[in-house]
Amino acid sequence: MPFDVAALRAQFPSLASGIAHFDGPGGTQTPAVVGEAIARTLTAPLSNRGTVTASERNADDAVAAFRAAIGDLLAADPAGVVYGRSATQLTYDFSRHLAKTWGPGDEVVVSRLDHDANVRPWIQAAEAVGATVRWLELDPASADLDLDALDDVVTERTRLVAVTGASNLLGTKPDVARIARRAHDVGALVHVDGVHLAAHAAVDVAALGADLFVCSPYKFFGPHCAALVASPALLETLAPDKLLPSTNAVPERFELGTLPYELMAGATAAVDFIAGLAPDAGSRRERILAAHHAIDEHERRLRGRIEDGLAALGDRVTLHSVAAERTPTLFVTFRDRDAADAYRTLATRHILAPAGSFYAYEPFRALGLEVDGGLRVGLAAYNDDHEVDRLVEALTDFVG
Repeated sequence: MPFDVAALRAQFPSLASGIAHFDGPGGTQTPAVVGEAIARTLTAPLSNRGTVTASERNADDAVAAFRAAIGDLLAADPAGVVYGRSATQLTYDFSRHLAKTWGPGDEVVVSRLDHDANVRPWIQAAEAVGATVRWLELDPASADLDLDALDDVVTERTRLVAVTGASNLLGTKPDVARIARRAHDVGALVHVDGVHLAAHAAVDVAALGADLFVCSPYKFFGPHCAALVASPALLETLAPDKLLPSTNAVPERFELGTLPYELMAGATAAVDFIAGLAPDAGSRRERILAAHHAIDEHERRLRGRIEDGLAALGDRVTLHSVAAERTPTLFVTFRDRDAADAYRTLATRHILAPAGSFYAYEPFRALGLEVDGGLRVGLAAYNDDHEVDRLVEALTDFVG
């Protein structure tokens, strides 16, 4: 289907500011329909969930719609969708749930490619019960995980493998399916941080091999919240700490306190917004697939334009995002200049491309970089050719 970026941009009020937002990995801009859904839900009759009054039904409907939307987005069972404040919070929660069954002799595998939200919770949970932590290493030359040692790292002692679906720093999309096959061969679970992946791909959690998968709607046009998906059968085996009167039903038993119905409605609206980019493709899931196909083609083309512009700068700029499979996220360092200066210089031209480590502590160490020493350029579906040209011109002027 043709991708009409001008029509898409018209639905984002913030883009009228003239700022070129290349900060998608940190959170996208929000279309008007998402804000309207939040306001409509919050200002309608609303109360604790139930089925008797309109306010109770509105709350219940918001929760059901959220689970169904995330289920369609990720090809997952809505009965296995858990709401969370953030992916970090959900990962911490589930690391503690799962660690209740771990002990000395058990092993947990994490990766040098991951955001720290998919590293530290698992390390801390393992250390608390005496389990061992092992690592999948990052190859700096390929900007991808070195899987040659996969069979040695993931063994019969492994209880869980935590790996990213796509790096928020480098854009690298590792071979999660291969990692998951090895993990499942030895009876281990696979937890995938899909926060960056879900913003740029039509995810099928089963095809990916993820037993648990987290994502954050604010990375794909929604409000600041998160969701974890797993099979209801797996969730039934986990016993979270919770209040005695609260329900023991799955998935509600993992959601502490009253849910923010308005944010759930906003997340649903974000999924519907994506599906609406391909209105004639069939079911919501089919429309999501078609929309992501068009978005991917658009983002790949823009990424190529930026990469060509960076290549013209020669050795004054180093592009670290070189993996064969990657999202439209580019991480660069400068030979003679500070990335923080590049960030500030771009800002004077109304271009937002932030500098820092972006909580990707392990990738920074593996690449041998100084913390806060790089600039991240992250595309989103609403970026266009004019913004890319502005970016490349500004970076060219910056390096001199």
